[in-house]
Amino acid sequence: MTRRDDDTQLPLPRRLLWFAALWLGGVGAVTIVAYGLRLWIAPH
Repeated sequence: MTRRDDDTQLPLPRRLLWFAALWLGGVGAVTIVAYGLRLWIAPH
């Protein structure tokens, strides 16, 4: 993995968008796994 120089760093809005997308992806993944476990352990 190469490190970017300070001159070629992505602009702040794009970095924040990436951060938000990754955060939402992580929250969504945990939600799906938790809901799946809930259905598996205590089905209605």
